[in-house]
Amino acid sequence: MWLAAVNGAAVAQCSSPRLQRAPERKRHYPYQQKEERHVSSSRRKKMAIPIRISPLCRWAGRTLSSQSAGHRREVSLSAKRRFICTSTGNHLQFRLDERTAHSSLDLFKKDTGIIYRMLGLDPSQVQDDPERFREWAVVLGDKTISSGRHYWEVTVKKSQEFRLGVAEALMSRDECVGTSSSSWVFGYAQRKWFAMTGSKVVPVTLVGKPDRVGILLDYDARFVGLVDIEKPRIIHTLAARFTAPVCPAFGLWDGEILTHSGLEEPDGLK
Repeated sequence: MWLAAVNGAAVAQCSSPRLQRAPERKRHYPYQQKEERHVSSSRRKKMAIPIRISPLCRWAGRTLSSQSAGHRREVSLSAKRRFICTSTGNHLQFRLDERTAHSSLDLFKKDTGIIYRMLGLDPSQVQDDPERFREWAVVLGDKTISSGRHYWEVTVKKSQEFRLGVAEALMSRDECVGTSSSSWVFGYAQRKWFAMTGSKVVPVTLVGKPDRVGILLDYDARFVGLVDIEKPRIIHTLAARFTAPVCPAFGLWDGEILTHSGLEEPDGLK
């Protein structure tokens, strides 16, 4: 059984100074958090219990110090994307776009699965592509979404740290999903679930860690939901102000995940 409650919120800010690349990578935490209370005024007194997600920030295998947002290096991408197509139907079917995958991520099972390699590839040996995430272990799906209601599922294997959700197709490749304001994700780290966008973290308390979860995107209603596939029911939703096409987004820092698309939305989800 899963139980969901919003206990409080934390604000996380993470940015990364430009560093020299090293041939090896250590494990890395993709954010540095500050505690902050984030609840409605009517429940502020009863539910003002902040959580701490992680004190470290990990970037391509190296621990980094934080930096003000004004010093972040933005990389502009071409407005003409090379995604296969734009999806407007309700049966979204996608694969993972290898051109976007960070060098520590390997794709398998016809580009529907991701496995994290601690050492990964030497970034200098990876084909230079403006679509590729250079600093974070992130990969995007190959379909963009600009309308409609879409559902897919993710199987998690031997991973204790991952993020699942959506991101704008044109988000900066120097940012991480969740810390970027153009991404909306549900994450799992330190045996805790959380919802995250623009470095704002809201804890989602679950009993147990499921092996498979669903993601529900309603572009027109402007929300992303985390789904318990056994009930089925929506555990938690993230409000989103979509202003551009989005695509499925994944971050992975150990283990592997497998995506399942082209699925019918379970009955009973609202």
